[in-house]
Parts: sequence; C-alpha cells; structure tokens
Amino acid sequence: MKVTVIGAGNVGATTAMRIAESDICREVVLVDVAPGLAEGLALDLGQSAPIEGFRTRITGSTSYEATANSDVIVMTAGRPRSPGMSRMDLLLVNAAVVRSCVEAAVAASPFAILIVVTNPLDEMTHLAWRVSGFPTDRVMGMAGGLDSARLRFFLAGLANVAPPEVEAMTLGSHGDTMVPLPGHATIAGRPAEEVLDRATLQGAFERTRAGGAEIVALLQRGSAYYAPASATHAMVRAILEDRREVHPVCAYLTGQYGIEGAFVGVPAVLSRRGVEDVRELDLAPAELTDLRAAADAVRAKCAELDEALGLE
Repeated sequence: MKVTVIGAGNVGATTAMRIAESDICREVVLVDVAPGLAEGLALDLGQSAPIEGFRTRITGSTSYEATANSDVIVMTAGRPRSPGMSRMDLLLVNAAVVRSCVEAAVAASPFAILIVVTNPLDEMTHLAWRVSGFPTDRVMGMAGGLDSARLRFFLAGLANVAPPEVEAMTLGSHGDTMVPLPGHATIAGRPAEEVLDRATLQGAFERTRAGGAEIVALLQRGSAYYAPASATHAMVRAILEDRREVHPVCAYLTGQYGIEGAFVGVPAVLSRRGVEDVRELDLAPAELTDLRAAADAVRAKCAELDEALGLE
C-alpha cells in the first residue's frame, strides 16, 4: 500500500508522520512545490524510524512521478487561514492550488482514493471531484472527524472525564453551519443531555464551531495541525485496512437526508472502496433542517466556484 500526502506544511508533515508511525502502508510520499522541503522532512521522519520502531518508507519529492500508483492521496496543500480570515476568503486562493495538484496526482494514480483536507473544505472537496473525474465514492473530505473530536474534547472537559469516554458527532459543513447532534452524544455511557445542562451543551457546540478560529487566533501564525492530522490518519487507516468503520466525513449525497448533489458532512462507512455507504441517522426535525441548509449553502458556493473556474 502507498499513500501520497500533498503539501509539506504542518498538516501534511504531521499526517505523514502519523501514517508512517502506524505502519498501515508500505510507503508514504510527501510532495511539495518548495525545493528540498518535502525531501528534508521525509529524511528527518525516516531517521526517527529506528527509535519509534516503524517500517514504513518515507520519501519526499517535488515531482508527482514519485507518487505513481498510490492507493490513497491526501490533499493538504493550500494557504492556511490567518487571523480574521474566513474560510470563504480562502476559496479562490486555494482553488488554483487544489486544481493543479489534483490534476497532477490523479494522472499518476488514476485508481486512488482522494481525501481533501484543504480549506474551505466542502468546496475544495467538490472541486477535487470535478477536476479528478473520479466517481464520488472515491472522493471525500476530512472535516467531521476533526469537528467531532473537538466537541468530544470540550464535552470531556466540562464533565471532568477523559476524552475517550465521550462519544459525539457533528454533521453538516465545516465551520459556521456545523450541525451538532446532542441526542446522539454520550458521556461515560450516559446521554450527554443528562450530564450537562442545555446552556453548557450549547456553549460547547458554539466553541466547536469556532474551534479552528480559536486556535488560529492563539497561534497568530498558522492554524491547527495535530488534530487534523489525527482525523485524516483515522480515515486513511479505515480505508487501507478495509475496516468498514463509520466516520463523519464530507461525502457526496444522492438523496440521503433529502439532499441531492452536494458534498456535506455525514456519517459514512469507509473501506477499500472509499465511501462504501452513507448512514442515515434519526435526526430531530431542527437538525435535519440545519443539515439541509448547510448543503444548500455549500451547493450555492460550489456553483459560484464552478462558474469562476469555467467548470460548468
């Protein structure tokens, strides 16, 4: 098995490290346009293998020839958000990056599964699908896993339990139109709504929606990368090991939840086929309305992006 990670920034490099250290594939290729960057990071990561005890080979390159015949391609390249920058400010800036990188990567690996991490996530996943020509089950975005992890972390802190003791999931778009599911959340095996009051839960939901912006503001330079890398690694692992696990991912809907023709965050079964199935949860009416509204907003932005890039 072979995985390509496009973009040797913090997210890409950390994702490559997590994948390599877990020994879930034979080779990880890190690609970046900056001369020497991917090569240097790959050399550094590789030299940690005797200490960490992993066998995965790590290489770095500026050329997509090195990525040929990859099983999974992870797209992380793009400009990160700066303080005060919205996800939509990134749209056209990162569209050109995603388009050129995806075209080159899929030419070298026409049977790969494509995971998009670049923001704005939902729109960049749509663009990657349009540019790649791949079937929709082989293109997905990493968002729900990250948002769900943030929510679990915040709820754990509020309830004074360890994060693994919390189960929670978010759907919808990555950002302001994220849809939390309080009725599906548990804390130490108990319904979250029995452990924390409504106002406390709402505060956790709002902090999760702004989770990325909070980190950007604190760092002042760059954005989150440890948790995004972990969420991406979990998706790659589920695919390569054919786990058929349910993960919240940005997936293309064909009528599920009453949504047609849009990439939006939903629970999906991941396997060697990519998105094997979309699971339809029993949502409250308000949650379903919010999810459909998120899909409508993404669909509208994607239509504008297609027009701007001449993809119609």
